[in-house]
Amino acid sequence: MLNLPRWTVAAPLLGLLALMADASGSVWIGSIVALVLIGAVLAAVYHAEIIAHYLGEPFGTLLLAIAVTVIETALIVSIMLTDGPGEAALARDTVFAALMIVMNGIIGLCLLAGGTRHHEQQFTRYGVSATLGMLATLAVLTLVLPNYTTSTPGPYYTAGQLVFVALVSLIIYATFVVAQTVRHRDYFLHGIADEEHDVDPDIPELTLTSALASGGLLVVALIAVVLLAKGLSPLITEAVIAAEAPRAVVGVVIAALVLLPEGLAARRAAKRNHLQTSLNLALGSALATIGLTIPAVTVVALALDLKLALGLPQSSIVLLILTLFVTSLSLGTGRTTIVQGVLHLVLMATFLFTTLMP
Repeated sequence: MLNLPRWTVAAPLLGLLALMADASGSVWIGSIVALVLIGAVLAAVYHAEIIAHYLGEPFGTLLLAIAVTVIETALIVSIMLTDGPGEAALARDTVFAALMIVMNGIIGLCLLAGGTRHHEQQFTRYGVSATLGMLATLAVLTLVLPNYTTSTPGPYYTAGQLVFVALVSLIIYATFVVAQTVRHRDYFLHGIADEEHDVDPDIPELTLTSALASGGLLVVALIAVVLLAKGLSPLITEAVIAAEAPRAVVGVVIAALVLLPEGLAARRAAKRNHLQTSLNLALGSALATIGLTIPAVTVVALALDLKLALGLPQSSIVLLILTLFVTSLSLGTGRTTIVQGVLHLVLMATFLFTTLMP
């Protein structure tokens, strides 16, 4: 007998049924489909978390990061295919928003929640330092360097440069996966046992049957998310335009949609004094966002002859560099308190404010 919450079984199936609805014909139908999409996203990450717990660390957090990135990439590519050249900066805006949400929002909430409950938390800084180094390299190569190349004007790479950066992104992410799961697995394991908070009450008793069922439902949920996203992508863009908000808000909406469930999982882990798991989730997701999303959108852009505006504006570059610098200081000692959490949340608020009022 499966020990899974009913909503996690129903949401992926409702997602498949919602594919028959025409979301573009009515705002109300579109709103209902959007709620079904959110349910499918939540169910997808829940089932990924079930499998993650069954596999154990660090394979679990790796699976969660990849699942979230698949959803994010599907949303970006769907909107790109719908709007074509009009969404040249969508991938950049979404990747940047994901980095800000992960490194300031999710990490800030985790440090604040964990610090409030446990005063001071510890983690293995070797794995975190290596991940931050990879993340900083990818962030600068994909989001900053395009502004300073001379082969083509503006925030663009040439086709050859784009292919090179996509390959480098894949190589760095593959190196991270090997380090996390094979060569240096112990760098990504938390060593603090807290018997009182070690069991997650939201995760049922794990069996092979439950893990296999979650695997099947995860596939169904991801298929539903990808296809529903394609149908809803025009509504997302139209809503932002109607609100007279900057186009970058579309990227923030996409990133927030797919990262919310993972953020909740990371916060739960921090409250159980498993900050290492929280950081694995957050930083692994940020790394996967660049390492997997950029190559995917590169393939789409080259296949459809679309230009990708990857270079960030100067204000966003300043915020990105500040975030990387502060994160390296916050996570450089292997110990954290609420002080670092508040600081990251201030940076998150700054990002949201400057996005709405650039």
